Amino acid sequence: MTDDQLSDDELAGQPAAYWTGVAYEALIAFTRARQAEAGFRQPQFWLLRNLSPNDLAPDRAGRTLPQLEAAMSSYLRAEDDLATEATELVRRGWLIRDGDRLSITEAGEAARLEMKKAGPAIRARIHEGIPDADYVTALKVLHRMIANVAE
Repeated sequence: MTDDQLSDDELAGQPAAYWTGVAYEALIAFTRARQAEAGFRQPQFWLLRNLSPNDLAPDRAGRTLPQLEAAMSSYLRAEDDLATEATELVRRGWLIRDGDRLSITEAGEAARLEMKKAGPAIRARIHEGIPDADYVTALKVLHRMIANVAE
């Protein structure tokens, strides 16, 4: 029996942790594949975002790798190697190193804006056939489940 053949009662008994994990892996794999098709990797985009004062960086002071890893700790994956990604972005001229600090260049800002253009198509494909109201309800349910188990 496939998942779409389960009754509502059977679906209600399914473990949320399992399905949220399956959804996470599928969505990350899809997103990263689309970004790779556009010529970049997700951690590269995150580095540029976290170093751009026009996005997530509060200033132009730059950040060290440990600071960047701390800032991204909630969404970095075990296979993400920020040092390697940063080295590649320095090679491309999108980041510069000043001692142990990394800063974004004008070319890096332009690249960040170009990478950002991939987002709407990725989101549209993920949300295809899902009304916004259903999506909001799903997120509210997830938030409630999180609150139910928060210590």
